[in-house]
Amino acid sequence: MTAYLDPRTGQTWPIEAPRWRGDAGQPLLLTELPGIGRDAIDPAAPGLWRYAAALPFRPRAPITMGEGRTPLVPRAWEGFEALFKCEWMMPTGSFKDRGASVMLSLLRDQGIAAVLEDSSGNGGAAIATYAAAGGMRARILVPDSTSPAKTVQSRAVGAEIQLTPGTRQDCADEALRQGNDPDSGFFYASHNWHPFFLQGTKTLAYELWEDLGFEVPDAVVIPCGAGSNVLGCDIGFGELLRAGIIPRLPRLYAAQPANCGPLVREFEGLPPEEPRPTIAEGTAIAQPIRPREVLGALRRSGGGGVLLEEAEIREAALGLARQGLYVEPTCAQAVAALGRLAADGRIRAGEKVVVVLTGTGLKATPRYAEFLGLGPV
Repeated sequence: MTAYLDPRTGQTWPIEAPRWRGDAGQPLLLTELPGIGRDAIDPAAPGLWRYAAALPFRPRAPITMGEGRTPLVPRAWEGFEALFKCEWMMPTGSFKDRGASVMLSLLRDQGIAAVLEDSSGNGGAAIATYAAAGGMRARILVPDSTSPAKTVQSRAVGAEIQLTPGTRQDCADEALRQGNDPDSGFFYASHNWHPFFLQGTKTLAYELWEDLGFEVPDAVVIPCGAGSNVLGCDIGFGELLRAGIIPRLPRLYAAQPANCGPLVREFEGLPPEEPRPTIAEGTAIAQPIRPREVLGALRRSGGGGVLLEEAEIREAALGLARQGLYVEPTCAQAVAALGRLAADGRIRAGEKVVVVLTGTGLKATPRYAEFLGLGPV
């Protein structure tokens, strides 16, 4: 029987009741699931829901807009042949639609009608949009310094935007306060906290397995902030391995900006540093909530991490655009990491390597204008 799990103590809770963290405030995962074979894939289901048999629940009616089944495009980067997974080709323009679809489908079935999220970026847009599609109310907390342009998408789909004084961490703290207040009227549907969000991102692993003719890649390079895509791949490929469907895990590599890369710094045994501004703002998470689990996933897979300088990220973004892949600088750092990994021999010619591109460049127009010297737009 699947249950919410505190991975550090082994304590469990039933999944039937809405819950986003443990009784002592700790982040949760789910107990291990068995994985599915190709015969359990539903070819008639839309997008990621073709893998519904791998999920621990069957919603009465999934909240879906066709998310998933994104293109896998071959490209050469600095002489290295790789496969680029175009996860920005989603309804809201980012990979977070996977988690939003699965998480909100569960919550609606659990009777939740109003959800709370703290994110001024892709997470907020995904939660707001899927809440709207599911007939749910959404409140998105953002720092009061957030540019109005960043909240347009969430406002347009009807979400309530609450400006919170202070820093991004102050905003997260306020969301936690409201999430713990039984009288707030909102359930904390955090893309960072809720374990069912990871059940959505794990479908990326199943999809890559199917994309590659039901074979496992040698390595997957992933832009990493809080680590939901790293953990999703760890969970999904782990299920396939335990089921005896694949012979090994792919090596997972996390790409983080040198200006804010706490997970890779810890993995490499480097001392902590104060975060600095970065153009890879979507991964600028100074205090990720599941560091032990993300680092465990990297180690289990035999992978690792790469810290990227700002100039490397900028050049990667422009280089991808010139190959027709117009993505956020946040995910372009994964391509910069590919170049580093190939140069130092951690990935080798002839290996099947996937680079995950997580967000559309259309949301980064001001940044690209800056790169190109065009002035404010």
